[in-house]
Formats: sequence, structure tokens, C-alpha cells
Amino acid sequence: MMVRIEKVLDEAQLRGLRARIDEGDWVDGNETSGHQSRNAKRNRQLKQGSAAQQEAGRMVLDALGQTPEFIAAALPLKVFPPLFNRYAGGEAFGAHVDNAIRRLDGTDFRIRSDLSATLFLADPDSYDGGELVVEDLFGEHRVKLPAGDMVLYPASSLHHVTPVTRGERVGCFFWLQSMVRDAGAREQLYRLDRTVRTLTQERGASDQPVLELTNLYHNLLRRWADA
Repeated sequence: MMVRIEKVLDEAQLRGLRARIDEGDWVDGNETSGHQSRNAKRNRQLKQGSAAQQEAGRMVLDALGQTPEFIAAALPLKVFPPLFNRYAGGEAFGAHVDNAIRRLDGTDFRIRSDLSATLFLADPDSYDGGELVVEDLFGEHRVKLPAGDMVLYPASSLHHVTPVTRGERVGCFFWLQSMVRDAGAREQLYRLDRTVRTLTQERGASDQPVLELTNLYHNLLRRWADA
């Protein structure tokens, strides 16, 4: 399941985040690459562990905590500290699969990567190329979103970033472990949650069918979640 989440960052948050990362220390993007992706990756990355990366990462996490659509779609248990990258001058990231287990260097923190996330931080009209292309059994899905919007997609998918031929693509990326490991169960919970929210707006939270569906949602979550 791929999910677009709009307006994770508003204009003020986006300006503040860009000001913080733009002044940071940018290094070769292969600083955090695994063996398989090292040969495919050509970009720059905000230095992991730097003050700018840590502060900007907290800004993203704070915004995600205030984004109900993200919480409903991901049901996050653990989130890898957000990282930031830039592509320009033909830089790209060839086809690859994200590591199943992500470890934070120098700590005992690790997650099972159930979902990958890309938060777009540059106006799509300011650069050419730079599409995130996610492959599944139905073919390729090309994603290039407005600044402040994010896409969630299965970390198990084959994906790549097309060359940036004009301007600069700036983004935030991270992985997360969901409370619900099974992707099919997670999708059903997300669909049910969206239905409950829609009916709540139309009928009110005390409406009997809304209460029944809410009860069903939480009982299914109890059955499927590891938390």
C-alpha cells in the first residue's frame, strides 16, 4: 500500500526546516548506504549525527505526531531518526531495496523496516527529474509531490530516484516499524479508520454504527498489534 500524506509541514514549518538543514554539513550520500545500494546511489546527505540532522529530525517527528493520517496509515511503533538528502546535476539513486533491519550506529537502536517514507522539501517546479519510482506487481508508480507532502510505501519494494537534470531535489527520508507487521492487516485497519473518521464527521461520535465500527477497529488492532 502506498499512501500520500498531504501537508505534513505547513509553509512556516517548511521554511524553518529548510533554513536549518541548508546551513548544515552535507556529505556523500553513501555515508549510510548498505553494500547493495552503494553502487547505485549518487547524492548528498546531511551528515548523520550532526546537530542540524538531529534538530531537523526532531522537527519532522514533531510534525508527524500531529498528523493523524500518518498515524492511521503507519501505526508506528519505532521510527528511525529522519535523514535528509539532495540531488542535483544528474545525481540519482538506482534501483534498490531498503535493508530489512536498520541499525543506528553507535547505539543499540534498531528497527524492522516495514515502511519507507519520503517527505518532499522542494517545490516540484524548481527541479526536473527526481521522481521516486516504486515498483510492484502492477508496474511503476512515479511520485513527485509538493513540498511538505510525504509518501509512505512498503520498504520491501524495489524503488529508485530518477536523475535530477535541473535544479535541486531536497527531501527527508526514513523508515519505520509498524505495530502491525502484516501489510494486509495494516491496510484493512487504515481503510476502517478512514471510514470511521468520515462517518464520525457526518453522524457524530455517539452514532451507534460509528460506535460499533470503532469497537471493531480497536478489537482488530488488539488482535494484530505488537506494542
